[in-house]
Amino acid sequence: MIEAAQILVDDQQVKSGYRLRDQNTISVIFPPPQASPLLPERIDFPVLFEDDHLLVISKPPGLVVHPASGHHHGTLVHGLLYRCENLPMGDEGRPGIVHRLDKETSGVMLVAKTELALRTLMADFKNRKIQKTYHALLLRCPRERDGRIVMPVGRHPVDRKKMAIRPAHGKYAATNWHVLENFSNGWCLAEIGIETGRTHQIRVHLASVKSPVVGDLLYGGSVGRGGKVQPSRQMLHASTLCFNHPFTGQGCCFTAPLWGDMQEALDILREKTP
Repeated sequence: MIEAAQILVDDQQVKSGYRLRDQNTISVIFPPPQASPLLPERIDFPVLFEDDHLLVISKPPGLVVHPASGHHHGTLVHGLLYRCENLPMGDEGRPGIVHRLDKETSGVMLVAKTELALRTLMADFKNRKIQKTYHALLLRCPRERDGRIVMPVGRHPVDRKKMAIRPAHGKYAATNWHVLENFSNGWCLAEIGIETGRTHQIRVHLASVKSPVVGDLLYGGSVGRGGKVQPSRQMLHASTLCFNHPFTGQGCCFTAPLWGDMQEALDILREKTP
């Protein structure tokens, strides 16, 4: 903007690095917003809450959050543009998006409808002011009913589609678990809290303690053909999100009910557990 003469000092163009003085007047000419190349598409998703500042939804499993390689249409972002006009443009051209869920993970998500909400919520996520609770079916139950994993997570050194525990090159990540139910086939239902939000964090951390998420083929959660439950995706659900409203400051908590396929799996497991 400085180089394009959109930031002036005393109505004059100056170079970046110019030393300002007490009496200088700085004017900024904001360029018109660029039209988004994304086209709205009708995408169905349950809405848990909506006001002028934000939208709280329950993301269906199988829905990609934003366009990326191999997913140029039919994403949540396309659906948001269909539902809401003039969403603020987030980082990397993702309108309204302040955080993400993996494609096959279902559950509660926050969407910003104003610039204030976008910047405030993004900062709150970065500063770990937002509490996130997940529920997962685990292929093998951890040894302890409660536990905490603190291991750095980073990109896998060989398989670029995966993340991994990277002691030297990963970022700090912390995950807590609490086992809620045990089932006769060795699986369990766990409540999971995350203190950080690294890519694939829950999946990588639980796999590292030999308790991968059921149905997570990338991290060792595949299920044998003979089982009564044959999941078509990883059984991981973002259940609850608690945060301060970006405009009013009021504390808010929203819960997304388990998606139908995960609830059905639980019903079958409970029938077979004495």
